[in-house]
Amino acid sequence: MSVPLRQQFDIALYIFKQKLSGNKRYPLVLMLEPLFRCNLSCPGCGKVDYPAEILNQRLSVEDCLAAANECGAPIVSIPGGEPLVHRDMPAIVEGLIKQKRYIYLCTNALLLEKKINDYKPSPYLTISVHLDGGREDHDRSVNQQGVYDIAERAIKLALSKGFRVNINSTLFNNASPERMADFFDHMMDIGLNAIMLSPGYAYERAADQQHFLNRSTTKHLFRDIFRIGKARRKQGSAKWRFSQSSLFLDYLCGNQTYECSPWGTPCYSIFGWQRPCYLIGEGYAKSYRELMETTPWDQYGTGRYEKCAACMVHCG
Repeated sequence: MSVPLRQQFDIALYIFKQKLSGNKRYPLVLMLEPLFRCNLSCPGCGKVDYPAEILNQRLSVEDCLAAANECGAPIVSIPGGEPLVHRDMPAIVEGLIKQKRYIYLCTNALLLEKKINDYKPSPYLTISVHLDGGREDHDRSVNQQGVYDIAERAIKLALSKGFRVNINSTLFNNASPERMADFFDHMMDIGLNAIMLSPGYAYERAADQQHFLNRSTTKHLFRDIFRIGKARRKQGSAKWRFSQSSLFLDYLCGNQTYECSPWGTPCYSIFGWQRPCYLIGEGYAKSYRELMETTPWDQYGTGRYEKCAACMVHCG
């Protein structure tokens, strides 16, 4: 199952309580960035080009757990940087599990085989491995040969140890629908739990500005991928399992229109609470309350703000 029933129930109950309380804006996923240091330098990443004095900083275990409590989101996604570089990551994960939050521990998997025994399978923990396609596509995406093979081997190891394992795939304008369909088929064949998809967002700080998607190319790309998948299912291929709702996948194809809700995925890092979202840096608040009360939310979103024009990313 793409999202476990227990998690579906808990999140649905949380949303019901928020609506019952009349809360218009509430957090769903805390984007928790304990560090920006990474062991890769992906050209499409806008998070790793900080100077050494920034890259060497870390959020403490106490910082991370306090941020989760302050925010109250039922889901915590831990991106980076590379989270497994953080020596206290096992304690951070353990603390969040004790808070009964659903954790997506993101990783490029280069250290996963070495670090896997630092963690225990839990219904609250999903290991989310960054894979942007098959061997050729992913190694090009991360600008390093051999990374795909390490990641696939680590995925198989984690699955064999009873962990729930997803992949997160960011697609750029050089993605081939046919190759991506082959990749998704292969991921289902090895027993992956689910796939999370995202069109590449044009980070201002990213080294490669040539391969990000605009809204039109996003829609055509995902329509082509899902069309191929549908045809293959008719021929007996396994159905692709996604960790996102069918409504969002339909949105990627241009069949749905939604207003952005950046407050739903607040981002906390060594700088504080980022305005207005994980993707756009317009300053920082010292507290979650300050973020919610002083950010001009109505100024952001497609049609209202230039930096949001091409964004179709799940964060909002």
